[in-house]
Parts: sequence; C-alpha cells; structure tokens
Amino acid sequence: MEPIKVIIVDDNAELRNMVTKYLGQQPDVVVVGQAANGEEALYLLAEKNPDVMLLDIIMPKMDGYTLLEQMGHINLPQLPHVIALTALGRDDFISRAIELGVSYYMVKPFDFAVLYQRVLELAGRGQAKPDVPQNIGLPATPHSLDERIAGLFLTIGIPAHIKGYQFLREAVKMVMEHPEMINRITKELYPGVARRFDTTSSKVERAIRHAIEVAWNRGRIEVMNQIFGPNVCSLNDKPSNGEFVALMADKLTLERSA
Repeated sequence: MEPIKVIIVDDNAELRNMVTKYLGQQPDVVVVGQAANGEEALYLLAEKNPDVMLLDIIMPKMDGYTLLEQMGHINLPQLPHVIALTALGRDDFISRAIELGVSYYMVKPFDFAVLYQRVLELAGRGQAKPDVPQNIGLPATPHSLDERIAGLFLTIGIPAHIKGYQFLREAVKMVMEHPEMINRITKELYPGVARRFDTTSSKVERAIRHAIEVAWNRGRIEVMNQIFGPNVCSLNDKPSNGEFVALMADKLTLERSA
C-alpha cells in the first residue's frame, strides 16, 4: 500500500521539522514537502498532490484561510484533507476553518500521536500505534502582539497577502506604544510606517484604506461589532483609517491590561 503523502504548511520552521521527523518515522506516512506560507503551499499542492495537508492559520504573505479559499482555483486531481494546527482556539476561528473545508482543528501545543491518528483516519487507514514515543515537546507558541493582531485581522477579514495588512499592523503597534500619534496621523503615523517599509506616506494611507475596504466588502459587520462593541460598525459607514487604527489599538490595549 502506498504511504500517505503529507505536506506541512507553517511559518515555524522548527515545528515543521519536528513534525516531519516524527511522521517520517511512521511506516505508512511520508512528508513530501514543507511550505512557510500559503503562497508557497499553492505551488507545493500542484507539484506534490498530497493526501493530507497540515496547515497553520497565521502566516505571512498568505494566511491559512486565504489558502483554503484559493485551493479551489488550482487544477488538482483531488483536494487534500486538511488538519489545522494553530494557536488560535476561539470558536469563531474554528467555525470558519470548518466552513472552508478543514477536517480537524488542533490547537498548539498538540499531541504528536493524536496528530498521527488523525492523518490515518483521514486517509482511511484506521488505527495504528506510533513507532516512536509521542512525548515530544513542541516549540513554545506565546501569544505575541503580532499573533494577537493577526488573529483580529483574520476574524475581521483582512488577508495577510495584501500590502495594507503589513502597514495596518505596524500602525496599530505604533499607536499602542504612543497613543498620542493617532491625533497626528498624517504628520507622524503614516511617515513613521513609511520609513519602516521604505515607502511613502501616501502609499501607506492608500494601502491601509484598501485593507479596511476589503474587510467591509466581506461583510463581517456582525463579527466586528462583537469585537469592538455593539453598533460600532455598519456596512454603510466605514471608519476612517484613524478611527479603525484607534479601535484596534484600544481593543488590544484592553486585552493586554486585562
């Protein structure tokens, strides 16, 4: 019987290598490739045609949700079964992943032996005993500020592959560090972000505006009101760049001080 072909998509290289080593020691599984983000994974999917994909959600360039949305647009003999491996454990993240076709959702840190069993189940191989010990320690997954921002962006519907994502994330972090900057958005905030990305203030402003418009066009107003408070957002009343950055910064500051 042919081994189960698996690819691992995660921006944590240490985790990818650990999972590759563990699964590689099982007789019925072969890891045929690794990718650090969704863009790399699209090429890997077309090249390797795996049976199972292990997928992180928060990644640079293209996040896991966007990859799941894009998979239907590439020419594959069959779509792989997907197991999400992520630090995001909220119900809304899980629900969205399942809507996009994820079969299992495992929150880091996870049990390697359980992961192996899930791979077998998805491939229709039933139960098997791992050939190596399961008590392998995962690298730590602290909920950094970048991860919390990424989690909010994913919930709201701002994809990681657009330029405004990076600019908006940096703007939120700068306002959290220096709240007064929100009152000097054109004179200090945009130029500050622009310097960090070697671009211009006008490009920063336009890209952030585009990111907000993408979120509004996806129509997740109910989700935004759950995050920011009732009736803060409406489809016909998009916030300005400054208002949106302030909402994000206030939300994250409150979480940090809780």
